[in-house]
Amino acid sequence: MPLPQIATDPASGEKTRIYSIAELAREFAITPRTIRFYEDEGLISPRREGLARLYSPGDRTRLGWILRGKRLGFSLAEIKELLDLYRVDRTGVQQLRELLRRCRVHVADLERRRADLDQHIVEFRDVAGQVSSELKRRGVDPAASD
Repeated sequence: MPLPQIATDPASGEKTRIYSIAELAREFAITPRTIRFYEDEGLISPRREGLARLYSPGDRTRLGWILRGKRLGFSLAEIKELLDLYRVDRTGVQQLRELLRRCRVHVADLERRRADLDQHIVEFRDVAGQVSSELKRRGVDPAASD
């Protein structure tokens, strides 16, 4: 196993851990192409040395949040807006408030969709019951498949 790569941050002059695209792809079980796509969308911005991409701990954290946001059903635009709030307010309070608001919106939407699905299930069960009764009335076993 190779040793972790360390680089000097050009902005602060401090030593920091850097990650390759292959390391992040392995860690998050995604393809390098996915990471490059997130770059193209402006969600992460690694440093470059020639053709090599150098990902900071911050890029790694952002990638984790991007993937979690996708699993939760947030759009890439929503994820970008939430991540960009941290750049505006380094305390993270604004970001957390907006995340909370959007979570509540998503929960309300999911609850509405669940209610719609429950109603569809009730309707299908009603139709199935009516069809089953009609088949029985005609002397046909509703469980038999011809």
